[in-house]
Amino acid sequence: MLSYLFVRRLCLSAIGETACRSGSRAITIQCCNLRTSAAVNYNNNDASPDPDSVVSYEKIQSMLSSKDIQLFDVRNPDEFQAGRIPGSINIPLDSLEQSLKLSPQHFELLFEAKAPGKEDDNIVFHCQRGRRSASALEIAKRLGYMRARHYAGGYSEWAERDK
Repeated sequence: MLSYLFVRRLCLSAIGETACRSGSRAITIQCCNLRTSAAVNYNNNDASPDPDSVVSYEKIQSMLSSKDIQLFDVRNPDEFQAGRIPGSINIPLDSLEQSLKLSPQHFELLFEAKAPGKEDDNIVFHCQRGRRSASALEIAKRLGYMRARHYAGGYSEWAERDK
């Protein structure tokens, strides 16, 4: 077992520079008749997503007042129950991908809300501080929701400013 871990670490460090340049997220390595895989995020510079994909507190307020928003809270249910932005729908991050793949009818039955459309420009994800909502945005864009956005300030900013 120890030699397996050593070989795995050696292989991962050997390919690290190449993977870093390519921005790979999952790597499968075969070395010395051992096959291993690892989830690697080399784009860990915490750079914000495309500015057009980020929604401000003021924009959220405006969208909520005009009722032109599909606001998805990707926090865990216990966080959602402890406090939430009015009108938000809780879809925890770990079930977001499967939920967005549901048929519109099944989505509406499960969440009691209109299913988001891939061309909708009023889809906004939020979490506590913006990290999980950025991940949710990546998932949504990968599934074809190219106009989706996220509220980077998250519930923390909302709760602070909406007193």
